[in-house]
Amino acid sequence: MSLGYQGVLRDAFAEVSCFRTELYACLTARGDALFELCDALLCTDGPVRTLVDLALAPEHRRGHGALYAGLNNGRIDVARLRRALVGMPLPRAADGRIVLAADVSPWLRPDDNTCPDRSFCHTFGRGEGKHQMVPGWPYSIVAALETGRTSWTAVLDAVRLEPGADVAAVTTVQLREIVERLVAAGQWQPGDPEVLVVLDAGYDAPRIAHLLNDLPVEILGRLRSDRVMRRPTPSRVYDPKGGRPPKHGGEFVFGDLATWGAEQAVTVTDTRLYGKATAQAWDRLHPRLTRRAAWIGHDGLLPIIEGTVIRLTVEKLPSGGVNKPVWLWWSGTSATAEEVDRCWQSFLRRFDLEHTFRLFKQTLGWTRPRLRSSEAADRWTWLVIAVYAQLRLARPLASDLRRPWEKPTPPNRLTPARVRRGFRNLRAKAGSPAGAPKPSRPGPGRPPGSKNQRPTPRHEVGRVLATGKAYARPAHHKKGTKPRRTM
Repeated sequence: MSLGYQGVLRDAFAEVSCFRTELYACLTARGDALFELCDALLCTDGPVRTLVDLALAPEHRRGHGALYAGLNNGRIDVARLRRALVGMPLPRAADGRIVLAADVSPWLRPDDNTCPDRSFCHTFGRGEGKHQMVPGWPYSIVAALETGRTSWTAVLDAVRLEPGADVAAVTTVQLREIVERLVAAGQWQPGDPEVLVVLDAGYDAPRIAHLLNDLPVEILGRLRSDRVMRRPTPSRVYDPKGGRPPKHGGEFVFGDLATWGAEQAVTVTDTRLYGKATAQAWDRLHPRLTRRAAWIGHDGLLPIIEGTVIRLTVEKLPSGGVNKPVWLWWSGTSATAEEVDRCWQSFLRRFDLEHTFRLFKQTLGWTRPRLRSSEAADRWTWLVIAVYAQLRLARPLASDLRRPWEKPTPPNRLTPARVRRGFRNLRAKAGSPAGAPKPSRPGPGRPPGSKNQRPTPRHEVGRVLATGKAYARPAHHKKGTKPRRTM
């Protein structure tokens, strides 16, 4: 083992120890119980099925009562934890650029009427009713993306969307705070490439780009295939007596080839899975805004938000499905061939965030606990994020404890689940700042035969809309009632 590699291991071990110390400082109430819950989640073998099983791990020296008391009554300094996550080493693109991805992942709670702050979450299932709206807690999560084929991301923030929340407004505030923390932590300095934010089709990319135009941020979002954009207004001299000059140029219809015109840039790239990938770019296209929905309360003239539209097509799909083009909108203009390739390749990296969601839910058991309060759900969410951050820091330290049927993998290519297998050995060296549990005696509980005199209240389910208008279930949606007919 070379001296340089030993230095890398020492630095990685020091980063893990520093983050664990900072995490313990962020747990301001019942910190010992919450910290040992994180260690139990890190060192438990296999996926987490139930929350109470973590109390049986050797790393959790307290009973299951302390586990639930920590989640229900504990406190986490979320602002300090966010600064700690931003201060960690972040992945960067080939040109040194930070690439962020934002998406919403639901914690479904369809049958829990006693849980407050639930909203209708969009889910995608199999069968005829693929698109469904299921009650739950939606979380907006932002992570930094890596380059190349990987299942790792750097989760930086998570915000629960309350009923009636404006998704674009919440995401804008979330991204603004993250960029400001990046600047404060020295992750971005003047002269560095602008931060690239990648969004899926559920976000209004032009609106978010307009709200963040004062920050060093570029927005790249996916558009629906039925959108219509407008070209710039042609530079002509208009006669005042001939009417008001137009604000928009000709239409650019995504589904009409005759309206496209000549491209500003075209690139062809050979890929391993998709064959040849062809990207076409049209410069200075903008959506025609109206005073409806999100722009209903805008003061003054509606802005013209110009950008570059990119159409990506591939020869084949590995799954054999229908090969449809992908339309992207980039907030920059005058795109070169290199920038076009960087945009669509960065968008494909956005799907790495789905691997993180799958790890959170299927391995770390993010949505497994049957918690009643939304505040306890927020604490558990931040604990899962802190656990994932420790796995990412321990990535160069973990050894490959592979199963007999798994292929050998280099240490720097281990997945998060395989890094978690060996974290118990690392924890023994790093130690734990949590104090030893004190002997206690369980409470008497409710007397036998007595009835509950305080029934738990039931809560209606709201809805998260892009317009910011809250939605409440009608009265006839309550159980046991029928809707009245109207003429």
